Amino acid sequence: MMKLNAKIILGLVAAVTLVLGTGCGKKEEQIKGIKIGVSLYDAHDTFIAELMNEFNNDITEEANKQGITISVETEDSEGSQAKQNSAVQRLIEQKACDILCVNLVDRTNPTAIIDAAQQHDIPVIFFNRELVEGDLERWNKLYYVGADARQSGIYEGELAAEAFLENPSYDKNGDGVIQYVMFEGEAGHQDSIVRTETSVGTLMEKKLKVDKLSSVIANWNRAQASSKMSTLIEEFGDEIELVLANNDDMALGVIDAYNSAHIMNSKRPVIVGIDGTNDGKNAVKAGDMYGTVYNDKEGQAKAMIDLITALAVKKDTSEIQFTNGRYIRLPYVKISQQDMH
Repeated sequence: MMKLNAKIILGLVAAVTLVLGTGCGKKEEQIKGIKIGVSLYDAHDTFIAELMNEFNNDITEEANKQGITISVETEDSEGSQAKQNSAVQRLIEQKACDILCVNLVDRTNPTAIIDAAQQHDIPVIFFNRELVEGDLERWNKLYYVGADARQSGIYEGELAAEAFLENPSYDKNGDGVIQYVMFEGEAGHQDSIVRTETSVGTLMEKKLKVDKLSSVIANWNRAQASSKMSTLIEEFGDEIELVLANNDDMALGVIDAYNSAHIMNSKRPVIVGIDGTNDGKNAVKAGDMYGTVYNDKEGQAKAMIDLITALAVKKDTSEIQFTNGRYIRLPYVKISQQDMH
């Protein structure tokens, strides 16, 4: 018997077909394959890249488990909502997807995507970048998989508070006030706003006095954070006692700036990030970063695949553990240097 090439098998995705059931002669729906269209806000974002790596690995396992073929076509929006809208429209018009997974560029502007998906009856799983709650209620086949940004900010604040409460020497000038710098992801982005407010608010709830030296936007980007931190080092020098970053890439950019300035670790501020990326965890283990808040990429990838399977194969989401209707949220986890040994 001739063996088919593995690439051909993986590349073929059969449509949903009706076949005659055995035994009673009853008809039942048999899924031969699933086509998934994925649209990313920025494929070069470190956390998104790691999340998608988990997702793609798990998809292969799920295909084998279900005995079906699953194809994934991924589009990079490169930070452009217009480009994302066009890519989603193309995926739909070319019948390249049975289900859409969308990592929104602009969380406040999902209208074009929702309208196109609803018109063609294609469920949408938004992930990582949470759309406005009212938009998710516009159609009953819209879902969200992610985490609670408020929890991440609280945990970041708790890590920073822990550092100063356990080691008073981090207060370099001994004035009883934490002089800090904040690195924000995006102007106006919900996660940036929430993480920023709750991290500082948590420090204050722990009865720690704080003094903001500067707050800068670095767009989740390591290189931007490094450049801006170099300027802050020149401006404030040893006055900076704490750096809070909305994500690990920006925290790593801060570390890069201190490395470039040849400032030893003992002279640096406490640095805390969010996401628990591989490089972020390595920096914590090395002692370059005090801690990070782990964003469960493995759990989110699995939740997305479980939901895809429920929608496309089982046609039943009753076993999915939703929060507030159609939300799936995975908890964050604090990671400090003690946790890495």
